[in-house]
Amino acid sequence: MEKTRRSRRIKSMILVVRPAPGKKSRALVQLGTIRVPAAIGRSGRTVLKREGDGATPIASMKLLSGFRRGERPVRLETPLAIRRISEEMLWCDQPENANYNRLVKTPFRPSHEEMKRKDGLYDVCLVMDWNITSRARNRGSAIFFHLIKPGYEPTAGCVAVHPRDMRRLLPFMRKGTTVRVL
Repeated sequence: MEKTRRSRRIKSMILVVRPAPGKKSRALVQLGTIRVPAAIGRSGRTVLKREGDGATPIASMKLLSGFRRGERPVRLETPLAIRRISEEMLWCDQPENANYNRLVKTPFRPSHEEMKRKDGLYDVCLVMDWNITSRARNRGSAIFFHLIKPGYEPTAGCVAVHPRDMRRLLPFMRKGTTVRVL
């Protein structure tokens, strides 16, 4: 019975992203009793997210799925569906394109991000439902929960944590977990 109650409680957990004092591009992430520092958009947070504004949307977003770099984190402990990133995977960020805010494959000429980044930010990359299930042009694309740059440098609008902290959070993250940016 205890196992059932515990698993039910974890399923309903909400990952909360609060602004950290002192710097608009820093945040604190909390999932249950786990609290870790994070980086958010270089422009801080906004309720009026626009493509390219560098802000993290103030919203509640469900986790949909994830990606991992095949040759890097060997084993990820998570109930979330995680796909291995391949060289041809891209993410369209051109608002005028029919594939806007979607995974696409090479060759692809419109503006896009490479999923297999050389800097390792997407070695573990979780897709949050920002402008995906209900898309609108220019509302922002590629809003992910991913790994941090050294020194907790700001993101382009994502939420980023240290790899050590990602490993602590992943076992409790599944499809439908809510990421609430305050």
